[in-house]
Amino acid sequence: MITLPTFLRLTLGGIVFGGLIAVEATIPASAQAAATRPQRRTLTTLPTSPHTPATPPQPRTLTTLPASAQAAAIPPQPRTLTINPEAEPLQRNSDGRTTDPTTGLDSLLRTPGARITTLTRGQIAASAALNQLGVSFSWGGGSAKGPTIGIGRGAGTRGFDCSGLTLYAWSKAGITLSHYTGAQFRQGRRIPFRARRTGDLLFFGGGTGDPTHVALFLRDGLMIHAPRTGDVVRKTNFLASPYFRSVYRGVVRPG
Repeated sequence: MITLPTFLRLTLGGIVFGGLIAVEATIPASAQAAATRPQRRTLTTLPTSPHTPATPPQPRTLTTLPASAQAAAIPPQPRTLTINPEAEPLQRNSDGRTTDPTTGLDSLLRTPGARITTLTRGQIAASAALNQLGVSFSWGGGSAKGPTIGIGRGAGTRGFDCSGLTLYAWSKAGITLSHYTGAQFRQGRRIPFRARRTGDLLFFGGGTGDPTHVALFLRDGLMIHAPRTGDVVRKTNFLASPYFRSVYRGVVRPG
């Protein structure tokens, strides 16, 4: 039998125990989470600044060759030049294409690695003359080295007269000519008009005496010459000129 005092103690104890459970159940989740905080973790990172590298970069050595040594490492390609004084074929450059024998030949000769075969002396002379297009006429002017100050009415002008241009042009082909049209008329072989070739000398004027004018034949009816005082080295179609047709004297091939 449970006595009254015992019953009261049991009743009071149950009330207190139930109250404690109720109080614990009402504690907010944030407080519970705060009661058990995660431990702080320390993460140490290395600096990314290039001034404090973790592993210093290894030195790198760069060796350069001087320009002269680099050029020596790649030797220039050989250039072949064959002079054939009889034939007059087309030239072929390094890529196999043909080149007009009277236009741009001199620049091709100066091109490293250019390969030109069976080149005539006349083509060399014609090319040298073409490089002087536009140079002033100067009476008595011109030498194997190029345009010069003339004499007489050419004393104030640097350039070529007609025979000065032809002697300069043919000097580039290894042929020496006098600085006088009449003398050049006798310095070479007479060639029939139909057999004319690039670089041959065309003579005009003078009646039955020495010719008074000389030019270099290019192709078809075209020639290059130094015409007169006040003019310049130019190309002229002599076959289309009634004057030049009327005073034509002949063709000479120097050498």
